[in-house]
Amino acid sequence: MDRGCNFMGSVKLGLLSAALVAGLALPAKADDTKLTLTGSATITTDYMFRSISNTNQEPAAQPEFDLTYGMFYAYIWGSNTAFGDGIELDYGIGITPKWKNITFNIAGLYYTYPGDNENISYFELKTGASWTGGAWTLAVNNYWSPDNFQFFGDSNAIEGTVGYALGHKWWNFFSPSLSGTVGFQSYDKNAADYTYWNAGLTLGFLDHWSADIRYYDTTYDDAECLAQSGGRNNCDARAVGTLKATF
Repeated sequence: MDRGCNFMGSVKLGLLSAALVAGLALPAKADDTKLTLTGSATITTDYMFRSISNTNQEPAAQPEFDLTYGMFYAYIWGSNTAFGDGIELDYGIGITPKWKNITFNIAGLYYTYPGDNENISYFELKTGASWTGGAWTLAVNNYWSPDNFQFFGDSNAIEGTVGYALGHKWWNFFSPSLSGTVGFQSYDKNAADYTYWNAGLTLGFLDHWSADIRYYDTTYDDAECLAQSGGRNNCDARAVGTLKATF
């Protein structure tokens, strides 16, 4: 399976970038029934998925649209990628019931690669919970797939996240927060299990914008990374910058 970036991947990155610009012009919609359409547009120096580069360490453009109704939600998310024909479209639908300060999350996620590579599309079941108290947020999530990438067989990822909002603005402009994640990914076949983590600083500004700088790393060596991602260096430690706008 060829996972390298090529000329067509660059063209598709340009198309996604154009979609981002167009998306920023769309207003959020809401009505009295609390059916709400929102979205976001992201530019990042590297598409990281569980601390592994999915773009062979190249930049990515990532639009997203979200529909919510009470505790129910659905979304569609896209990115350029090194897999398949160079485009990834993901779909999700779930519920987020709440109990006191705890929000539960149960969702079905479907990762697709349009074109001639639909045979690598796969499903994940997400289950998790998050707690918010003051400036702190704690979350635990689990992602299970019956046939990851239709190649790695049964897989499971469990991760914990902690976040802290600093509570005061920097230079009367940025709203800073710190966050980090530690996870463990296991596979039934064709890839070694590994631990991954990230930590970073997010700066919110102008109500709908944020900038993030984040450090990623994994326990994979070069050979294990090649088997899992198609590139020896995709699992190396790195800093990634991201700019995001919500609308």
